[in-house]
Amino acid sequence: GLKLRSEYVVPEEVKAAGFQICADELGSIVEGHDSKKLIIHGGVAGIAAKLATSPTDGLDTAEDSMQRRQDIYGINKFTESETRSFWVFVWEALQDTTLIILAICAFVSLVVGITMEGWPKGAHDGLGIVASILLVVFVTATSDYRQSLQFKDLDKEKRKIQVQVTRKGFRQRISIYDLLPGDVVNLAIGDQVPADGLFISGFSLLINESSLTGESEPVVVNEENPFLLSGTKVQDGSCKMLVTTVGMRTQWGKLMATLSEGGDDETPLQVKLNGVATIIGQIGLFFAVITFIVLSQGLISKKYHDGLLLSWSGDDALAMLEHFAIAVTIVVVAVPEGLPLAVTLSLAFAMKKMMNDKALVRNLAACETMGSATTICSDKTGTLTTNHMTVVKTCICGNIREVNSPQNASKLCSELPENVVRTLLESIFNNTGGEVVINQDGKHQILGTPTETAILEFAMSIGGNFKAKRAETKIAKVEPFNSTKKRMCVLLELADGGYRAHCKGASEIVLAACDKFIDETGAVTPLDKATAGKLNGIIDGFAHEALRTLCLAYREMEEGFSIEEQLPQQGYTCIAIVGIKDPVRPGVRESVAICRSAGVTVRMVTGDNINTAKAIARECGILTEDGLAIEGPDFREKTLEELLVLVPKIQVMARSSPLDKHTLVKHLRTTFNEVVAVTGDGTNDAPALHEADIGLAMGIAGTEV
Repeated sequence: GLKLRSEYVVPEEVKAAGFQICADELGSIVEGHDSKKLIIHGGVAGIAAKLATSPTDGLDTAEDSMQRRQDIYGINKFTESETRSFWVFVWEALQDTTLIILAICAFVSLVVGITMEGWPKGAHDGLGIVASILLVVFVTATSDYRQSLQFKDLDKEKRKIQVQVTRKGFRQRISIYDLLPGDVVNLAIGDQVPADGLFISGFSLLINESSLTGESEPVVVNEENPFLLSGTKVQDGSCKMLVTTVGMRTQWGKLMATLSEGGDDETPLQVKLNGVATIIGQIGLFFAVITFIVLSQGLISKKYHDGLLLSWSGDDALAMLEHFAIAVTIVVVAVPEGLPLAVTLSLAFAMKKMMNDKALVRNLAACETMGSATTICSDKTGTLTTNHMTVVKTCICGNIREVNSPQNASKLCSELPENVVRTLLESIFNNTGGEVVINQDGKHQILGTPTETAILEFAMSIGGNFKAKRAETKIAKVEPFNSTKKRMCVLLELADGGYRAHCKGASEIVLAACDKFIDETGAVTPLDKATAGKLNGIIDGFAHEALRTLCLAYREMEEGFSIEEQLPQQGYTCIAIVGIKDPVRPGVRESVAICRSAGVTVRMVTGDNINTAKAIARECGILTEDGLAIEGPDFREKTLEELLVLVPKIQVMARSSPLDKHTLVKHLRTTFNEVVAVTGDGTNDAPALHEADIGLAMGIAGTEV
């Protein structure tokens, strides 16, 4: 009942255009998931009113109105760098310090050689160096130019997106570039969210934010959590969205802006080569000067003793020129013109090998940068872990069992009473949003969210048959999962005409709805306080092991129950509690240990919750006794002085946004002189290719992969 007061003042130019909220305020609400600000502005309806739009009919398409809106809020396009010609890449390749030194040597060698020995004999050395320089430059420029064209084509394909919007009460398809704040967008399964916005209305909306956070677990978006971010995808359900922020002001736009940051730094090998070339050049120049002085001193001393110091003939000048040629030869020979050529060809070979492995490399030098990393900032899901949720522990009939291998699963099936297995399979195969199908290769394929897939896979590992089990009963009613109830229920019509309800969801909620459980003999037994306490302890134990827990329960419906009635909230029988985990990839712990022994620090940066992140980090060997685990929101609030102390200790950053990753890597690179490799998994969102992580590598570490 407390009224929130706002100190926000609407800028005059926004008022003059007929709006009551500016672009920056809108951006801060959605990007920061700021529910307090949203309430202050009157919720979604209030924001719509301040944007002079209707949540049902959308924008008025009058030309002057659209133009004013565009002037105030901008357009839904990202700032793109201009297409560079081949000769720009040639010019960039010529900027290498070693090549510049070689070019000077080649010029002097040509001048002196032609003067002393004439054309063409005197030009052999100089032209050889020039040929070496041109070969290095054109190999580098050609590789980089071809890759830039491939990335450009990839970007074009990604941007051919149209969305359905409601304008003046009519639905129509428009390009995402024509979207403006105030537009009402209709989204369905598979659609990409085209701009930042707010949920107006919808049904069972699940958003895949893996392109931003790296986490494959979908996010439920509804009236309580109405924030939608551009670049994410609709995994399930449908909705109407109010566009609030477009273009470079969206979180995706800000992320894309980081691609243009930096990237001009020399790679570690280039720095070392340039340093070596400079030192060799200086030493060669020193000895060349000494040689010239020693050789010239003899001639000058002779002329001094003969009293002819001021009288110089053509032969004397020719002798001095010969001494100078010898000195130039020392400098030219000292600088290794074959070194940059060898490095360039080896990097070109490395790029070719990476392309064979389906890895696009934008800059030739990136191949070397990746091998010089001193810090690795790694995503969790799909990189350190398999990105394949698996049931690893169960509590059935009051006993905990490991089921992380096929042998354990088959052993579990043989140990359980037949009626328990039958009820368990009935619950899993009917009370699910997933499905088991036969693919083109004739193999079983499981469709659904990662959690649903894990449970269905477990049921199949203990001998379940999806189609056969589904055929035994008929699904009469479904109550889909929602974030309020945190459970999913189905009502089955049995072959004898009765009904049975199955419930699945958050363990503590479903268990609280149970008053019975199945004991070791397979008999249904009342759930007393002691047993309930034991089961709750098991749930807590699973949670401390970073397992996501679900409880499965069922209830026999009384005679006379009608499917029109709502399914009961209480009176269920607990069948099982399952612990689901995204297992660590084989060899990760050993790889982290090897990195540590080589002096490379591995840090986990993930969008998952901190408890799961810490558990996985400990399992991988990333989080040590003296290491620090921090959440993104806490990291954002730290001052620069605090960050200078914290950043070297951070080993795990959880609930992080892409911009948190950007800040962390930027501090590591600029303040602590680290060469940072940023790794991420692109399997969740193929078109995005984890651009959050790729962008950081491109813009900050100088690596474009």
